[in-house]
Amino acid sequence: MTIISRVTTAADLLALPDDGCRYELVRGELRRMSPADHWHGRLVMNIATPLDVYVRSHGIGVVYAAETGFLLATNPDTVRAADVAFVRRERVAAVGDTEGYWPGAPDLAIEVVSPNDLYADVEEKIIDWLDAGTRMVVIVNPRQRTVAVYRSRTAIMLLGEQDVLDGADVVPGWRIAVIDIFR
Repeated sequence: MTIISRVTTAADLLALPDDGCRYELVRGELRRMSPADHWHGRLVMNIATPLDVYVRSHGIGVVYAAETGFLLATNPDTVRAADVAFVRRERVAAVGDTEGYWPGAPDLAIEVVSPNDLYADVEEKIIDWLDAGTRMVVIVNPRQRTVAVYRSRTAIMLLGEQDVLDGADVVPGWRIAVIDIFR
C-alpha cells in the first residue's frame, strides 16, 4: 500500500472554506486549533487593549488580532497566528497593503496558554516565532499566573503578578502590570 502525504501550502490554507475553525500551518502540516475558552479571550483582551491604545496613540505600528496569519517560512510553508501581535510602523510601511498573510514575523508575539495546550506545542510556537525573527515572544500562563518573556532561546525572563511587563526596545515605553493581565 502506498500512502501519499500532501503538503499544504499557505495558498491552500488561505483558500480553505470557513468551517468555523482556526488553523495554523506548520512546515506544510495543517493544524486545527480549538476555540478558546472565555477566560482565554478575557486575558487576551486584557493585554491587547492597552497595547493597541498605546501603539495607536504613539503611532509606532500596528497591533493584530488572533486571526492574523504570519507567513514565517516557505517550502514547506509555516503560517502562525499569535493571540496578539505587533509590527512596528517602518515594517508596515515597507510592506504596504498586501493580500494574504503578513510576509514575515511580527516584532512582538503574545500567546495566552489555553487549558488544552500542550507544553511541547507552546514551546514549538516560541521557537518558530524566534527563529523567524520575532524580537519578543510573551507567554501568558493563566494556571501559574506568570508571564514569560523570550528574547531568544536562552534570554528568558519570568514575571510574577508583582512584576511589570515592559515593551523594552520592541514597543518602547509600553508597560503593563502583570496583575492587570489576570483581572
